[in-house]
Amino acid sequence: MQEILIHAAKEFVKLFGELLFLFTIISFFVALMQMYISREKIKNLLSTPIKPINSVLGALLRVITPFCSCSTIPVLTGLIRSGAPFCGVISFLLTSPVLNPAIITLFIAFFGLKATILYSAFVLSLSIVMGLILDKLGFVREVKDKIQGSCACVEEKIVKSHWQKIKTAALNSKELFKSVFPYLMAGAVIGAFIHEVIPEDLLGNFVGVDNLLAIPIAAVVGIPMYIRTETMIPVASILMGKGVSAGVVIALIIGGAGASLPELSLLSSIFKRKMIVTFVSCVFIVAIVTGFAFNTVI
Repeated sequence: MQEILIHAAKEFVKLFGELLFLFTIISFFVALMQMYISREKIKNLLSTPIKPINSVLGALLRVITPFCSCSTIPVLTGLIRSGAPFCGVISFLLTSPVLNPAIITLFIAFFGLKATILYSAFVLSLSIVMGLILDKLGFVREVKDKIQGSCACVEEKIVKSHWQKIKTAALNSKELFKSVFPYLMAGAVIGAFIHEVIPEDLLGNFVGVDNLLAIPIAAVVGIPMYIRTETMIPVASILMGKGVSAGVVIALIIGGAGASLPELSLLSSIFKRKMIVTFVSCVFIVAIVTGFAFNTVI
């Protein structure tokens, strides 16, 4: 027991340090970007007259940013504060962190080009469609007021010099960090605990049977876990070599990386409970649909 706690503590330090570094750096550069690129320009970037294009742009914006789900939060917050259309914001969120250049490269290496194209197509398509649906249903109301509201220090003040812009960006990122810090801490604790307590072989045995329930079970089991997609892909290749179906493995990857408890903890600082539940449901649907598609085609 003592050894488990020591390993969990080490994992917590590693995970929290990574979250702290990434969040601090990214939130600062997002704030700095807003000093040079007005909120109106950011909004216009994802504000074409056609909402499906906004949703596509939101999903593609995530594809070119090689960060994990936790480090996506500062960017997501910046998009919301800039007034970007909700459909694009949600498509951005749902694509994170299961599709980026590093993941695509690993997919090609371990599963081949056909599987990579199928995976990318389904994740992108479903994320775009769900972004449009949630926007249509008015889920923008589920964004917390403190996030949706503007930063007074940026909104009302025109900053001219480069040094002033850097100082203002630092102050804005500091305020954002203070509001999200408890969620970063909670996410790191949950991630470290799950990482050390749940054995990998138990997971493999639990979802190893290829039947109609195996894919939904894999998605459900994956959601409470903190799984970096880049780490899971080589493990998934081994599981498939031992007889686990491709659909089960894909559902596990999407469920685990798409809606882990640490990420949900961070998203709780942005969204109300209804949106959190809906987000998990969307990830679950993406995992199941893509999983069954893999079993059919691969």
